[in-house]
Formats: sequence, structure tokens, C-alpha cells
Amino acid sequence: MIKNIIVIGSGKGGVGKSTISVNLSITLSKYYNYKVGLLDADIYGPSVPNLLGINSKPSTNNKKIVPYDNFNIKSMSIGNMIPENSAVIWRGAMVSSAIKQLYNDVDWGDLDYLIVDLPPGTGDIQLSLSQYLRISGSVIVSTPQEISLIDVRKAISMFQKVKIPIFGLVQNMSYLEVNGKKDYIFGKDGVLNESKKLKIPLLGDLPILSNIAKCSDDGKPAVIDSESLATKEFKKITENLIASQKNNLSEDVEIRN
Repeated sequence: MIKNIIVIGSGKGGVGKSTISVNLSITLSKYYNYKVGLLDADIYGPSVPNLLGINSKPSTNNKKIVPYDNFNIKSMSIGNMIPENSAVIWRGAMVSSAIKQLYNDVDWGDLDYLIVDLPPGTGDIQLSLSQYLRISGSVIVSTPQEISLIDVRKAISMFQKVKIPIFGLVQNMSYLEVNGKKDYIFGKDGVLNESKKLKIPLLGDLPILSNIAKCSDDGKPAVIDSESLATKEFKKITENLIASQKNNLSEDVEIRN
């Protein structure tokens, strides 16, 4: 039984959505003792295997795919099933079928949370998931500049149209701090201002942290280190997410016919 499905989306690629999905999943498990799974739904650009340091093919048991169990979270991605440098050139129907298989054919077991790392934008995958899964809510990731916020507004509109609650926004790459001075490279407080205007909670404000990038490249997510600044920030995001979810009913997830 899966109690809650939370999708992590973004209007635009390159804003750190997958990195946040991975670190949020581990934070929920490591520091808050939830049973967590992570489904990489970014069929065309899967990055979860690299972020978790997984480079092997999945195994099966009783006709079910056995999810990986790295850093005490279960995970599965199309990236685990195809050669690393191979492009996925599929039409919408094939992509939708693959997403259903990643959910139905994987032995997820009992989970408190299944975090779904969506592809950027508002395409077939987002629509398909909204139609056949009972999604508890969504989190939208953006950087502060207006060019990203334009697409965030589209993502918000999409989730509202398919009636998926928006638990909050995360402002990523908010600033770079050098010698105690903050440099707002991508503009200041764009996501914060948007959250106030739309009355959507701001779950977190992540600065540019070099160790997040290095840990991601090494396949060892930054929140593994309990003393890191990244862990401190992701704990804030996690607590705000849980608080934002309190007013939403948590139901067993089922496939809709």
C-alpha cells in the first residue's frame, strides 16, 4: 500500500528538480523515518540513477521488478533499463505505457511516500499520471528569474486544471554566498514573490551550494551528511511540506480504470 504520492515538477528544465526529488526523498526517510520510494518519470532525461550512484540493471522476483534500495529509499527509473547514452525516442502512447509499468510492475511494497520526479513542462506524462494515479499533491521547483517563472505559472495552471493540490514552491539557486556576501545571480526573491501573489506556500529557499553539485555527480546525495548545510535546508523543506499537507486527506493510492 502506498499512502501518499507527491509529484515534483518544474516548468523548465535545469532548475534542479531531480536533485531536489532525490534529496527530499532521502530526508523523509533518514531524518523523519518514513518509508519512501522514488519513481523517475522523466522518461526522456532520467537522472535519478546517476544521482543515487546506481549503474546496474534491475532484477525480478515473482514477475515483479525489484526496486533498488540505495540510502534506504526504493527507486526505479527507465534509466536503469536502457544503455546510459541511448536516447529514448518514443511517442506519447509508449511513454504513458512505460510510466504505468514503472508503477504497476515494480514491487514498491508498503510506502508512506512515493515521490515522483516528473519531466519538465506540461506534457503527456503529467497528464497521464493525473488520469490514472490518485496523486496526493505536487511541489514545483523554480529558479528566481522571470524566464523560469513564466513556465512555473503554466505548471501551476496545469496542476489546477487536473485538480492536483499544490503543496508549495521551492526556490532553487536563490543566491551564491561568498565571504558572507550574497550574490543574487538569477534575481532576488522571484519565487517568493510569486508564492505570495498566488497564495501558494514557499517550502524552501535553496542557495547555490557547491557540495550539492559535487555530491550529485558522485552519486552520493548531499543530505547523507547530517551536518551539511544542504541537510539543514532540506529539513526545512521537508517540515514545511508535511505541514502544508496536513489539510489534505491522505488516502490509499489506486489505479483508476
